[in-house]
Amino acid sequence: MLSIQNLSFSYGAVQALRNINMTMAESRVTCVMGRNGVGKTTLMKNIMGLLRPTAGSILTADGDITPLSAHRRARAGLALVPEGRQIFPNLTVEENLQVSLAARRDGSKTIPGHVYELFPGLKTMLKRMGGDLSGGQQQQLAIARSLVAQPKVLLLDEPTEGIQPNIIKQIGQVLHTLTRDLKITVVLVEQYLDFVKEFGHQFYIMNRGQVVAEGATSDLTSDIVRRHLSV
Repeated sequence: MLSIQNLSFSYGAVQALRNINMTMAESRVTCVMGRNGVGKTTLMKNIMGLLRPTAGSILTADGDITPLSAHRRARAGLALVPEGRQIFPNLTVEENLQVSLAARRDGSKTIPGHVYELFPGLKTMLKRMGGDLSGGQQQQLAIARSLVAQPKVLLLDEPTEGIQPNIIKQIGQVLHTLTRDLKITVVLVEQYLDFVKEFGHQFYIMNRGQVVAEGATSDLTSDIVRRHLSV
């Protein structure tokens, strides 16, 4: 569903990504891991089209999306839940959700019912301002907002950061539903190892802008963690 081929990216003279090759399987959660500053968020922004690669290609089942702008990638079925959530604090929960209707390919102006089934708490808070929500509620809203567009590929950047354990568990269960029932391909940047092992299917570990390890999450051994993730 998503393939990254020989992807490189530079901030001026600083090369942040070096010949990245990844394959994210359909209906699976692919976890991108690594210490801080290794290029994970830069990778996500390149996939979404917020940054443009200096070399390489990004492919989906519909073809090469590398030339497409971010908004055209959204219409093509990609959605990003950015680090820090970035909900609109001065809009209501309902208005935050409605923002993503513009990316829907079918032109519908109605929020899909399954969004409220996945996050029932949001339905009781539709008229509350986004800025009045807790961190966990804002993260739920950010994920729900991305799902309004009915994406084929969902990119999540550090969704568990600063979130209380019960919300983290709910997010994991939502990811399970998305892959199992809605056949969405999920790409997850995540530092929380237990979350990766419980809800992820495959992993890539990055260091200095390169892939240094990959495999099934069941093969994520303590030796791999010690060599590539321990600080």
